[in-house]
Amino acid sequence: MSRRISRRRVALGSVALTGILAAGCGGPGDNNSSEPSDTATDAAVSGAPTCGEDPVTMNAYFETGFPMPKALTDEFTAQYPNVTWEIREDQFAVITQNAPRVLADDPPDLMRLPQVSELVKDGLLKNLDGYAAAFGWDQWPASQLEQLRLGDGGRPRGEGSLYAMGLNFSMTGVFYNKTLAAQVGMTEPPTSLAEFDDVLARAQQAGVTPIVQFNGGATGGFAFPLQNLMAAYGEPGPINDWIFQKDGATIDTPSNLEAVQHLDEWIKAGYFDPDANAMDYATMMSKFIAGDGLFMFNGDWESGNLDQQLPGEVGFFLFPSAEEGGALATMSAPLTFGVGTDSANADCAAFFLDWVATNPEARAVAVEVGGSHPMGLPDAPMPEVQEGTVTAETLAAGARIAEDNGAMDFIANATGAIYAQSWTPQLQRLFAGEQTPEGLLQTVQSDYESQVGS
Repeated sequence: MSRRISRRRVALGSVALTGILAAGCGGPGDNNSSEPSDTATDAAVSGAPTCGEDPVTMNAYFETGFPMPKALTDEFTAQYPNVTWEIREDQFAVITQNAPRVLADDPPDLMRLPQVSELVKDGLLKNLDGYAAAFGWDQWPASQLEQLRLGDGGRPRGEGSLYAMGLNFSMTGVFYNKTLAAQVGMTEPPTSLAEFDDVLARAQQAGVTPIVQFNGGATGGFAFPLQNLMAAYGEPGPINDWIFQKDGATIDTPSNLEAVQHLDEWIKAGYFDPDANAMDYATMMSKFIAGDGLFMFNGDWESGNLDQQLPGEVGFFLFPSAEEGGALATMSAPLTFGVGTDSANADCAAFFLDWVATNPEARAVAVEVGGSHPMGLPDAPMPEVQEGTVTAETLAAGARIAEDNGAMDFIANATGAIYAQSWTPQLQRLFAGEQTPEGLLQTVQSDYESQVGS
């Protein structure tokens, strides 16, 4: 790359994350209300909030194993030395379980968020409309913020007020080991589902584990390949409708059944690591980096890590359509963060979120460490990326998804409980041979309706 963030500021993990208004005061949006306050209107006219010049300690709650958020806070403190950070980290499954209690009892200034509908319904997230007006976020491409907007009472998603912000725009696909690919005769990424299946079979015949994928613990990683298969067989729109809790939406559709059946065929064929149900995310990453699997379904947040760990040895491609030359779709969403309704430093948190999207050094961190496209205006500065890197491939893939209008939110984000209480145990049972594809979708839909209704 033509420029590098100082490695003292950006330490990659082995896996895997005086202004017009003084900091600490009530910013755009009253702390006791989800509605924007008059301060927001004043800020839009007089100037956006800042972190001020007095010492500020920001309380943050991040996801374990993802270095980009910490790298961003380090860079922010380097530029604004009056701001320091107290950071707590947990696995995503733990954050999902803890989010309502943490936001109610000890609201962070900045928090990695799971599904947000219930949090908005319960009044636990600050309405960011005032900040959007003050900083000009409402001038960004609407698609960047669509998934972070919610209607009154938290439903539906995709419209209404802004209650969260992204640190970048992430995307999932398939990473592959180039040495193993050459060993099984894969010279180019597959361009159809049939071609992908053929590579899986050849890998198995060559004694290579076709897919290394975590599915253990409280987060079922088989949701990644499953949603890619859903995109291969069907349109992304109905899946987004289900995730956004649109009236009448269902995950139990004919095309999604084909997807689960195909996943089940992979399981029965032995294409996954046999220890998948006992494998957590960190173990999956370690195995892939060690060359213990040809493919891994994962997100571009690992691109910088893989460029460092295995320079020139890893490739990335979007999962192909079931039809040759069909449109491509995948999980593609902002890395979601929010501000607690009663945050002590909401203005500084909003200033940080704007800085992440607009500051050249921050945007470089998003690309070099996060491996994905920063939020913000289309003409905002982008660091140069070396050709042939995984990061270059994931950025190009993101542009293709935008071209095909193929972005979906993650199926695990449909409700606050759907991932831990439904997708994960059902996918684990499917892998263990204790659940059928039909039964999986019927159970998840039933759980969804119960959770949305309650």
